Amino acid sequence: MSESGFVRPRAGGLRWLWLTGAVLVSDQLSKAWIVATLSLYERIPLLPFLDITRVHNRGAAFSFLSSAAGWQRWFFTALALAVSVAILLWLRRLPREQRGLAAGLALVLGGALGNVWDRLQFGYVVDFIDVYYGSWHWPAFNVADSAISIGAVLLILDALATRKKGGV
Repeated sequence: MSESGFVRPRAGGLRWLWLTGAVLVSDQLSKAWIVATLSLYERIPLLPFLDITRVHNRGAAFSFLSSAAGWQRWFFTALALAVSVAILLWLRRLPREQRGLAAGLALVLGGALGNVWDRLQFGYVVDFIDVYYGSWHWPAFNVADSAISIGAVLLILDALATRKKGGV
């Protein structure tokens, strides 16, 4: 309780919004460079298993629903915005001590907002990291997708650690 007699919100997780901002800025800068430098499907070989290749994803992860009639743009945008609001509320209520959970949520939030920005600006998400072996290619992805994936791993690790401690 503060001196005024009111309970102050903990807002411990909101301290991690700097990470959300860093993801969003790096994601958008990398995509701006790709759009300014490469034509669609143009590639820059980097390593025997890694190229930079500009592709457009109108679907979700791994091009899920990319061939739908266009409604998926608004569906995935609305879904990402709803999840973003939920994450912000979760971060606001999170105790300061839950750093792993906060970092995971901040990464997921930054990635979600980065891809939402693309959907609103272009109608698709700009992907460019192309990992492959021989003729097999992993679906192309971007900085936002990487942040979402790393954030999801942190959320899983936090859940496992909480469970191990006898938590929820």
